[in-house]
Amino acid sequence: MAMGSEAKIVSNAEVRRLADPAEVIAAIRAAFARDYSATLSMPVRTCLELAGGAVMLVMPCYDSALDAAGVKIVSVSGQAGVIASYELLDPQTGAVKARMEANYLTDLRTAATSAVATDLLARDDAETLGVFGCGRQAAAHLAVLPRVRNFRRFLVCGPARKSNIPPNTSEFCRKMNDEHGIAAQPVDAERCVRESDVICTCTNSPTPVFDGRRLRVGTHLNLIGAFQPETREVDDETVRRSRIVVDTYDGALAEAGDLLIPLKNGAIDRDQIVADLHEIASGKKRGRTSRDDITLFKSVGCALEDLVTAKLVYEKKANSN
Repeated sequence: MAMGSEAKIVSNAEVRRLADPAEVIAAIRAAFARDYSATLSMPVRTCLELAGGAVMLVMPCYDSALDAAGVKIVSVSGQAGVIASYELLDPQTGAVKARMEANYLTDLRTAATSAVATDLLARDDAETLGVFGCGRQAAAHLAVLPRVRNFRRFLVCGPARKSNIPPNTSEFCRKMNDEHGIAAQPVDAERCVRESDVICTCTNSPTPVFDGRRLRVGTHLNLIGAFQPETREVDDETVRRSRIVVDTYDGALAEAGDLLIPLKNGAIDRDQIVADLHEIASGKKRGRTSRDDITLFKSVGCALEDLVTAKLVYEKKANSN
């Protein structure tokens, strides 16, 4: 792909420096709140299996209202985790305006989208944030979600999800305290579910990480780890009890095993998916209807989130030169 004469190379460190989480949250919320049906071209991402169990995702997007276009390429593997790069294009010529390392961009835009969903769906009095996982997405969610709710407690359940707490979970909590001033507490799965007002599942587990019978009424969940039809982080009971919102219908109904598996086995029907993020952000539909509702946001990630964030980073870099 041809690069423009003024194409910018943006490192992961620069993305981290330039991308203000509050600005990313606001930009993603605004993008979903408007009616983009006539301006957005965003096919469901291509997913290719590579050697050794790795997966490559290709995510193009063009939005004439934003006057922006781009494509993200992501690889996901058990060995290297998530590795991403982004090409921001001139929508008139197709030339590359910027080539970005997109690991942090992906972490931040995912957490920012969860923050938008949390602000729209979680109870106003939510005080305890529970996170499943100890990776980059878990760290991003712990750092970003306090921007939309006044959390007072932070619980983390790491890879061991029974009764024992592995050392790496405690180390992760210490790191969150050192880097973000968040006094996160390592806990087992049952305590994390029983005591949390907002739960984020940020794992690579192919099977449910907690028992949905333990969920309290009024809880809000952000499910972001599973992105393939045969994998899921929550069980049938969790989705059966929830009012479900998705980032996009097309993406969720093509990739989200958290929903596709219970839809296939009859645990839920299609009507239980009450809205997508655009319908909630624009006020067309209601997600939470009472304090006792369990609300569930299922995110498989969509290319609009990447485009909005990459455009914001590009503009910040251009203005700083």
